[in-house]
Amino acid sequence: MLDLIPNVSHWGAFTAEVRDGRIQTVRPFADDPDPSPIIHGTAEAVHGPMRIDRPYVRKGWLNGDRAGGTLRATGPFVPVDWDTATRLVAGEIARVRDTHGPASLYGGSYGWSSAGRFHHAKTQVQRFLAASGGFTSSIGSYSYSCAQALLPRIVGDTDCLVSPIVDWRAITRHARLMLCFGGIPLRNGQIINGGGGEHGMGPLLRNAAASGVRIVNISPIREDMPDDVPSEWVPIIPGTDTAMMLAMAHVLISEGLTNRDFLDRCTIGYDRLRAYVLGESDGVPKTPTWAAAETGVPAETIQRLAREAGGKPTFLAACWSLQRAERGEQPYWMTIALAAMLGGIGKPGLGFGFGHGSSGGMGTPRTRVPSVGLPALPNRANSFIPVSRVTDLLEKPNQEYDYNGRRLTYPDIRLIHWAGGNPFHHHQDLNRFRRAWSRAETIVVHEPWWTPAARHADIVLPATTTLERNDIASSARDRYVLAMKQVVPRQGQARDDFAILSDVADALGVRDRYTEQRDTGAWLRHMYGRWSRQCDDMGITVPDFDRFWAEGHVEVPLTEADFVPYAEFLADPDGKPLNTASGRIELTSPTIESFQYDDCPGHPTWFRPNEYLRSPLAARYPFHLLSAQPTTRLHGQMDHVGVSKASKIQGREPLILHEDDAAALGVKAGDIVRVFNDRGACLAGVQLARDRLRGIAVLPTGAWFDPRDGMCVHGNPNVLTLDIGTSRLGQGPVAQSCLVGIERFDGKLPDVTVHQPPPIDG
Repeated sequence: MLDLIPNVSHWGAFTAEVRDGRIQTVRPFADDPDPSPIIHGTAEAVHGPMRIDRPYVRKGWLNGDRAGGTLRATGPFVPVDWDTATRLVAGEIARVRDTHGPASLYGGSYGWSSAGRFHHAKTQVQRFLAASGGFTSSIGSYSYSCAQALLPRIVGDTDCLVSPIVDWRAITRHARLMLCFGGIPLRNGQIINGGGGEHGMGPLLRNAAASGVRIVNISPIREDMPDDVPSEWVPIIPGTDTAMMLAMAHVLISEGLTNRDFLDRCTIGYDRLRAYVLGESDGVPKTPTWAAAETGVPAETIQRLAREAGGKPTFLAACWSLQRAERGEQPYWMTIALAAMLGGIGKPGLGFGFGHGSSGGMGTPRTRVPSVGLPALPNRANSFIPVSRVTDLLEKPNQEYDYNGRRLTYPDIRLIHWAGGNPFHHHQDLNRFRRAWSRAETIVVHEPWWTPAARHADIVLPATTTLERNDIASSARDRYVLAMKQVVPRQGQARDDFAILSDVADALGVRDRYTEQRDTGAWLRHMYGRWSRQCDDMGITVPDFDRFWAEGHVEVPLTEADFVPYAEFLADPDGKPLNTASGRIELTSPTIESFQYDDCPGHPTWFRPNEYLRSPLAARYPFHLLSAQPTTRLHGQMDHVGVSKASKIQGREPLILHEDDAAALGVKAGDIVRVFNDRGACLAGVQLARDRLRGIAVLPTGAWFDPRDGMCVHGNPNVLTLDIGTSRLGQGPVAQSCLVGIERFDGKLPDVTVHQPPPIDG
């Protein structure tokens, strides 16, 4: 008998076809206009040999090697029963907290594990650590943490970054020009954090172009805009968008094309920025000719685009990737400044927005309702770090650092409790990170598979996948709330994170505080009930839980009105001020200026990156490496199955090179190359393309880290990326500022072993 059971992933909703307790195949959600092919690796992932079948402990740790400093992922693991594993975890948490204090526990899990809002591993482990006494957490997102620090200072909040943002329907109706810094790469539209029923990025973009919006792709790569969308491609050197925007501002100012009414009513600090753009404050006019030398964009093109933007309704879009670079605050601040000069902010379909090409659901028209969520518990330790400063945290206990106007101190971390994410994917400079990771005395990891995070743990607890439990998928970027029904029995001895942590909490005497005396079923009803009451308060009626669960999803009806950010502020800046220090858009920020950061002054500023194609280092490392979101998986998820494995070249991640660059290197499609810099090296397979700048190499993120003497033999780009903060303000990651050398690899090709379980003793 074939059972059809609905479930959801971050890459889309689907129905699983199940026979005799095994998934046969999956069908995309019927309402999805553009489903992702990633869903078809589901069965192999759930039932495959990389599943962790029971709890394990690293043999060296079990034999007393707990002083810290041990480089993990060496030596075998020993199987243990659940009672032993629970006792070991509870004992270590109690020991470390009692001896060193709650801030010495790091619960920095990064939460892409599940689209389900209850079995969301990061939320569960942090609720548990909070209930049991407190911990050091991380704040912000690797995707946009730099902007999370900046934007509240400039526009009062982060709505323009995460949602709601200017919607595609309004852009289609009202804009005539859309300047896309970083393009609109449709590969990113496959992913919706929290799951989704509708992949709309491609159809919405194509509709905008068909409706007469002229689209300009400002990116080093033509494919950052799909071929079937009419657009102009403006190739630009990575890391130089701020210089181009400053030069466009110079044209607007010099030719009298700025909207002085908007600037006078709705902003502060324009005169300071104007003086900088014209060169009055530093002696360097930011002309198109000046910018052409930095960006590679002809001065005539910059001048033409500025004049066109000054003469027609224009929307400025910038991808999240722009601020994941050295001084990443600057392109976002300058995007806002340029939009302010054009005067479109607060008007339908105009102004600016961040992330239209960075994630599914961004800018999708919908009624603005909250998402279903599991409430957090207060963290009594009151200790945190910016999310991408993990290596600094582990390397520099008790040392001070600057962040967003505050002087903070890194705590002394002795125990890491990680669930639901792979730090050996997200973090930069992995060789350095691996050494820092080894400084912890004990590392506990929950994982369904033998990922690099599990291999680098001391205690490994087998977690269920999303197909082995009931949950609710919900995203603030999607108009569906979806039932995630258990599709197959739990595999091996895997347990839900909630069940694992409930027993550890019981051993620590805090079970009721953590569970609030609810089991999974009661929590799902409670969470849905809270959400339905919020909908009622907004005048939106949704079905009760039993009907929702039986039908499998709720579709929130669309609103007819365009969503227009800052409309009330535009109409009445005094009566509806922004939540900035001045109540206005701050083109110069007295607050940021008061911090006296030389790497983030008081207004948008051009900094020459240390690693870009115009820097002296490019003579030694002549390729700019971009580490993009892959088309074949979500970050590192599903790397060991399906379309991801099929995309490999001789088992290595593909490195995309310009045909002429490959010819100059003496390599051809399918060859293996060594990609290297002072931080490390990796092996990758050559894939050729033409529509990109010379000197650009693209290596997608997510190949599971497989290190041999400082080299990842599988092709993880983060052995190469730079691990510093964007500035002392944002402290975000700078993965997109990375220069490398490339050479043919002619040696014996090492085996990729990371897709096989580690050695087991016993």
